[in-house]
Amino acid sequence: MRKEVIYTQKNLYRADMNIYGYHFGKGEQSACIVGACRGNEIQQLYICSQLVKKLKELEERGAIVKNNEILVIPSVNPSSMNISKRFWPTDDTDINRMYPGDSGGETTKRIAAGVFDVARQYHYGIQFTSFYIPGDFVPHVRMMDTGYQNPSLANLFGLPYVVVRKVSPFDTTTLNYNWQMNQTNAFSVYSSATDKIDEESAKRAVAAVLRFLTRMGMVRYQSHSGYIATVIEEGDLASVRTDRAGIYKPFFRPGEEAARGEVLAEIIDPYEGEVISRILSPADGIVFFAHSQPLVMEGTIIFKIIKRLHE
Repeated sequence: MRKEVIYTQKNLYRADMNIYGYHFGKGEQSACIVGACRGNEIQQLYICSQLVKKLKELEERGAIVKNNEILVIPSVNPSSMNISKRFWPTDDTDINRMYPGDSGGETTKRIAAGVFDVARQYHYGIQFTSFYIPGDFVPHVRMMDTGYQNPSLANLFGLPYVVVRKVSPFDTTTLNYNWQMNQTNAFSVYSSATDKIDEESAKRAVAAVLRFLTRMGMVRYQSHSGYIATVIEEGDLASVRTDRAGIYKPFFRPGEEAARGEVLAEIIDPYEGEVISRILSPADGIVFFAHSQPLVMEGTIIFKIIKRLHE
């Protein structure tokens, strides 16, 4: 293992912010794995730390296949993580909305440029990221419909689902999109948590990446073969929104089946304790995403449902 500072952000009043990369193997730049771009992505940081530990063990055993180099960048935003803030501390900008970056631009664009200059050199890009709404997912691989996506390769992670998302203007400044525009095979891996550690789903995420690296001939590692993934379009997911604001009490978790008309959650009056709304499932299907915060506003997406197709 070789540890390297891949980018330094100078600071006038505090210590400089260093972004570290961990290199395994030598030769062709095969895979780059990026962890937390945001300060609350604790699960994503933890998953990368476990990958660093595992790849170090594999390298010591000679299990990194010859002429392959793998790079892991556990955190792109340690400054925000140090103060438990999701976005950049001084201006609330999101580094994962700043790619490909600008070496002469504002701070977060300079950070994005420094990271992307390194990450774009690899054939495969894997990012552990989080959703814009706080909540938990069924573990899955996500990719954008840019014309360069390859769902067949995404199947090699062995996770239950592969989600293909149509590109909106909002997506064009993400790492995943810019990796694909650079003709890197890019995958975003979603775990079951963000601001807390979920040990079980972290183990599953580490195994999924090692399974992919093994199947692509980069490492020698024996693991469970995983799932044959179901490929779905993000537009096919049914979004369930609240019709009232209040205390949110869910009855379903990601991966559980719900029937049309079943009560997915209740909204409770925060002052009087009465149930003011019952949120019903719009279709038979599987809960793919569930909101996780105890307070919700009206119109908040609290569930995404994979609709079951009836014959």
